[in-house]
Formats: sequence, structure tokens, C-alpha cells
Amino acid sequence: MGKAENGEIREVTANIWEDRKHHLWFPISFTKYTVGNGRLYVNSGFLSSREDECLLYRITDITLYRSLPQRIFGTGTIELHTKDRSTPVIRLENIAKSAQVKRVLSDLIEKEREDKKVVGRDMYGAVSRIDPVEFDGDGDMDDHNFN
Repeated sequence: MGKAENGEIREVTANIWEDRKHHLWFPISFTKYTVGNGRLYVNSGFLSSREDECLLYRITDITLYRSLPQRIFGTGTIELHTKDRSTPVIRLENIAKSAQVKRVLSDLIEKEREDKKVVGRDMYGAVSRIDPVEFDGDGDMDDHNFN
């Protein structure tokens, strides 16, 4: 949400988590990750920039990767699979305290799903039709009236 004042719009946000992509253990990059207001933001670029936004409840799977160099330097990469068409996979690369961040994200995602009452929505459409089944061995497909 923004607040208008003298022609300016100032962001009024409560960021829960912020970090940058690290090189070794230094957070020196132009890729910034932010979680707040039920959304995940990925800002990248220097001369030209890009901002991707994903609603937390649309994230379906979280995976944490930590290579040996990442473990040495205390970073990790979190891969998020989403139901978002523009960004089906989001990678939070080389972030500090990655295991803790993964747990926090997982809790926030579940909370957002409960708040928006979308728990179980991922399974809609999983069974689109029921095929006839041959039960009694007579070669004819039986209907599904089991009475």
C-alpha cells in the first residue's frame, strides 16, 4: 500500500525478511530479496532493473541446496516452485542463514494459505474425470453405481 503526500507515493510496508545475493560471504550484488505483505519480491539489475513479485500462498514447494563452498561461507540457495505463470521457479541464490530462511518462508506460506483459505487448492483438477472400470470380468465396462 502506498501513502500519497505532496504528489509522492511512499511505500508503507513491514518487511519480514530482506537479503542480497552473496558472493563468498559478502552481500555485494544487485539482486535483492524481500518478503513482506504476503509477497516475495526479487529485485535485480543495475543499469536496467527488474522486479518480480509472487504471492506467498502461490508457492507450492521449497527446496534448499547447499554445496560445500556454500556451507563453508554460510550461504545456501532456496528454490521455490510456484503456481505463477510468469515465474514458475524462483531461486533465492547464495543467501545467508538459508536453513532458517527456508523454515520462516515455509511457516509464512502456510499462514498465508490459511488466512486466504486456499489450503488444498493445489489439488483441484487433479482428477478431472472418472474412467469406467471393468469389475466383474464379463468384458463390459461397469458404471460406478456401487449400490
